[in-house]
Amino acid sequence: MTLLPFLTAPLPVQVHIIAAVLALILGPVALYRRRRDRTHKVIGYVWVTAMTVLAVGSFLIPSHFTPIGIGPLHGFAVLTLWSLWAGIKAAIARDIERHEAILRSLYSNGLIIAGAFTFLPGRTLNQMLFGAPSHWGWLVIAGLLGLVAARVFLPRLRQSRMA
Repeated sequence: MTLLPFLTAPLPVQVHIIAAVLALILGPVALYRRRRDRTHKVIGYVWVTAMTVLAVGSFLIPSHFTPIGIGPLHGFAVLTLWSLWAGIKAAIARDIERHEAILRSLYSNGLIIAGAFTFLPGRTLNQMLFGAPSHWGWLVIAGLLGLVAARVFLPRLRQSRMA
């Protein structure tokens, strides 16, 4: 593991990674804390800000999948911004159930699924963890997507067996 790819990456990539790490760390505190108090609110505001910086900043990072620089991962950024807006709107409307559902889904599905693809060979995070463009990233991607699939489909399987 080396920080050199991060330190030599363009500023938008560095900001994007910092926002992602902050969101990953603060997410469970804001989303799964038992008490909904001032601490929850402050951490929630910081988390939403980190997620906004992460999503908006992604548009400053060109995709290599298309000639125009906007790729499939930028779709996650649009979905993230919409989810943040919908989650905040639900909180303002005091629809706490919807607020929780949207933001928990954004954390567990959005951050994890989009984050999985940061391990593609040649990407900064892949280089930081595995060195030169490594194919180990594909294993990480498969594992993370497998976890998300299990989290989504196992409860449904259990419910269908009980019915």
